[in-house]
Amino acid sequence: MPAASRLLARLTLAVAALLASPRAHAQGGDVPSQSTPSLPASIDMSGTAWSPPAGRPGAVHRRAGPWALMLHGEGTLQGLAHAGSPHYRGRGISAVNWFMTSADRRTVGGTLVLRAMASAEPWTVRGCGYPDLLATGEVCDGDSMHDRQHPHDLFMELAATYDRPLIGSTRLQVYGGPVGEPALGPAAFMHRTSAAGNPVAPLTHHALDSTHVSFGVLTGAVYGRTWKVDASLFNGREPDDRRLDLERSPLDSWSARITLRPSAGTVLQVSGAQLQEVEAGIGTAPRLDATRVTTSISSVRRIRSGLWAATVAYGFERAPTPDRPDGLRRATHALLAEGTVVNGVHRWFGRIEVAGKPAHDLHADEFSPDVLSMARIQVGYQHHLATLGLLDLSGGATLFAGLVEPRLAPRYEGRVVPGVGILLRLAPPTSITAQAGHAAHESP
Repeated sequence: MPAASRLLARLTLAVAALLASPRAHAQGGDVPSQSTPSLPASIDMSGTAWSPPAGRPGAVHRRAGPWALMLHGEGTLQGLAHAGSPHYRGRGISAVNWFMTSADRRTVGGTLVLRAMASAEPWTVRGCGYPDLLATGEVCDGDSMHDRQHPHDLFMELAATYDRPLIGSTRLQVYGGPVGEPALGPAAFMHRTSAAGNPVAPLTHHALDSTHVSFGVLTGAVYGRTWKVDASLFNGREPDDRRLDLERSPLDSWSARITLRPSAGTVLQVSGAQLQEVEAGIGTAPRLDATRVTTSISSVRRIRSGLWAATVAYGFERAPTPDRPDGLRRATHALLAEGTVVNGVHRWFGRIEVAGKPAHDLHADEFSPDVLSMARIQVGYQHHLATLGLLDLSGGATLFAGLVEPRLAPRYEGRVVPGVGILLRLAPPTSITAQAGHAAHESP
C-alpha cells in the first residue's frame, strides 16, 4: 500500500512537470510521432484494437532525444442515483479517471512503444464501486457485484509494442506486458469516440470489452492499411478486489480477432476467445470458464463544425451454470448501440443496450439457472464551461432508465427503473473539426 501510494505520487509529479514544461504542447487526437511508421499503427486505441482516428482525445506531446513522449487522460466527478429496493438502489458520488502515457522510438528496423496507463479510482471510487444500473461483473468483499461498476485497478496497462515491416505494405506487430489488453472485442469503452463524455460503464461491458485490464498478455499481429489479424495468449481471470497489486496467473486463455477498415472513418471487427477461470467462484465454488464471441462496427463522420461517432456491438458468451453438478451450460447475449455528437461547445451522447444475464449474477438465485432479459437506455449532454491551461472543463447531466422482467420488478420497485446523474468533466481538448475533415478526405 505505501509503495503504491509513493508510485502514484511520483506519477502525479511527472504529469505536472510535463504539463508545465515550456516544450510541451497540446494537440487534438492521436497525432503520429516522427517514429510512427504508418497510419494503421497509429490507430491502435487500446491494446492492439483499432478505432477510427478522428475525434481522438487531445494529448500532450514532447520529445526527449530519440523518444517521442505522449500523455493524455481525463477525469469526471459524477453524482449518480437510480431507483430500487434497498439491496438494489444506488446513490453515490465518485470520480472516475485514467491517465495514459507512451514513449516511442525507432530501433532495430522498427518502432518500439512503451505504454503505461493508471487510475486513481482505488481512492476516488469508494467501496465496491459507483452506481451502474443492471451492471454485473467481478467480486467485492467475497460476493458478486450487481448494479455497480467496480473501480479500476491502479495499473491498467504496463506493456510494450514492437512494430516493423514484414513484406511490402504488410507489417508485423508484437505486444505484451504484465498488464494489457488481448485481441478481443472492440476498443474499451473509455477509449471509444462514440462513448466520449459518457463516464458510465455499459451494462454490456462484461460481455464485450471487460478484458481490457488483463494481468499478463502476449499478442502477435500482422496488418496492412485496411486489415489486421491479431491473436493473444493471456490471463483471462477477472481482477480481484485488491486494486493496488499486480496479479500473476498462467497465460492459459486465448483469443483471435480480424479487423477491417473499409474507409478512414469506419472500423469493423469480429473476435472470439476461450477464457479460462474468468469468473471467480463465490465461497468454495470453483472458478468458471467461458467462451466469448464479439463483433462490432465503429464509425466517425464530420458534421458541419463537429462530428458524430457511433458504435454497434454484439457479444455472445457460453459458460457453466454455478452449483449445477450436471454441467448445464448457459448462453447469454448482449447488444449495444451508442453514439456521440459534438458541435462547438455542445456534446450530446446516448446509449441503448439489451442483454440477458444469469439470475445469480443479479442475486436472484430463486430464478437460477434462468437467464433474465433486461434493457437500458441513456441520454446525456455536456457543455464546455472553461479552458484551464491545457484542459477543458465541461459540465452536464445524464438520464437513464432500465427495463426489467416482471420477476425482477419487486427488486427495482417497478419494471421501469429511472436514474439520473450530474457530471463535471476535465479532459484535454480535441481538435475534432480538423481531424474529422482529414478522416473524411483520406483514402485508406
